[in-house]
Amino acid sequence: MAGPELLVLWDIDGTLIAGRGFGKLMYGDAFRTAFGRDLEGPVDLGGRTELAIIARVLHQHGIEHTDEASQLLANALANAFESRRRELPDHSDVLPGVREALEHFANDPRVHQGVLTANLKTVARIKLEAFGLEHLIDWDVSAFGDEHADRAELVTFARKRAQHLRVFAPDEVVLIGDTPNDVYAATTAGVRLVAVATGHSTAEELREAGATTILDDLGDTAALTRAVTG
Repeated sequence: MAGPELLVLWDIDGTLIAGRGFGKLMYGDAFRTAFGRDLEGPVDLGGRTELAIIARVLHQHGIEHTDEASQLLANALANAFESRRRELPDHSDVLPGVREALEHFANDPRVHQGVLTANLKTVARIKLEAFGLEHLIDWDVSAFGDEHADRAELVTFARKRAQHLRVFAPDEVVLIGDTPNDVYAATTAGVRLVAVATGHSTAEELREAGATTILDDLGDTAALTRAVTG
């Protein structure tokens, strides 16, 4: 890759891994463990940070949103994923082209790639470990959904953590994600975005949210590289 060094930050769910309801199943287990009753109604994940999802779940069930209640559910969620991590490959798939793309950028000395995910840090690790992808990620330049409710703030966290490498200007930071919330995070933080229509959002929905660079999938590593390098 020619040009400046880049900080590339990947979303996980819907971008690297396609889930088949496992996250909602884990929320059911976690809520039962934390509060002794069943989860009522759907859990809308949709690219929101885990802190934002937990706040909404508590509100929907009439539970006061305190730090203690939030942490109780977060811990239960992490434990649910840990206890059932072996089931993940039965409920999820690595999306086409993902492994090749991660390996390609991991082998490029001018790219430093982390994750910028709505997941709890422990859950993010479990998901990538389940598919043997964790070694391709620099966890020291990543940011997670249990660090701030606002996804755009996670970009600031990742950029600050990457300062031990160098200071990355906004146009040297690239988010890769599949939801309007990824678009929001990139545009609010003033960094670049490569949107991929591999989740529940269509290319048109991503465009309407403000994405200008959109790929149908990650199957073409050369096309992805061109999009990332601008």
